[in-house]
Amino acid sequence: MLYMLTKRVLGSVARAVYRPKVTGAEQVPAEGPVIFAVNHLSVADSFIVPLVVPRPVAFLAKAEYFQGGGVKNRLVGGVFRSLGAIPVERGRGRAAKEALGAAERVLADGGAFGIHPEGTRSPDGRLYRGRTGVARLALSGAATVVPVALHGTDRLLPIGAKVPRLTRVEVRFGAPLDFSRYHGMEGSLPVLRSITDEIMYAISELSDQEYVDRYQSPSSQQAA
Repeated sequence: MLYMLTKRVLGSVARAVYRPKVTGAEQVPAEGPVIFAVNHLSVADSFIVPLVVPRPVAFLAKAEYFQGGGVKNRLVGGVFRSLGAIPVERGRGRAAKEALGAAERVLADGGAFGIHPEGTRSPDGRLYRGRTGVARLALSGAATVVPVALHGTDRLLPIGAKVPRLTRVEVRFGAPLDFSRYHGMEGSLPVLRSITDEIMYAISELSDQEYVDRYQSPSSQQAA
């Protein structure tokens, strides 16, 4: 109930102020387990997809947004919680595994889950190599994967900015990807790599970003 109330209020404000352009939404499955694989340009990205998708969407958010006593952290953390965010501590293997376990439960219940395969925000607007967690989730959760490209969120809330700027964003949903042919092969690293690369290619086709075939390290990010 809180999710839908928050979504309705924030969605109405976002549509009125920022007028987001959404294309391909008719391709989003109305039911069943689905993963939204999204490029990552800004902290605002995790707000955008849940606000424009009709069904509830859970997603991972770094634990720092839920911690600390600053005004920004309390505001962002409160909104993230109300939108179904799952906190994950980057750099801690056990915490990451627990977060992915929570994501698997969402999918097992037939829900929708959003993830940024790059793992962290792009520092320069390019699309970086995806991590294989998205592929593992797709197989373990028997989920359809919908590639999503966000445009303009890096201008909406750039790294270091505290207040969103008045700029229009665009959300592009791609055709759903079915990986059921790999069922039972989630233990194969080559299979996971192949699936992840297919997902990243689909995102790059939607986003028009230059692709960089290496991982983006969180340590190189500036503080938000």
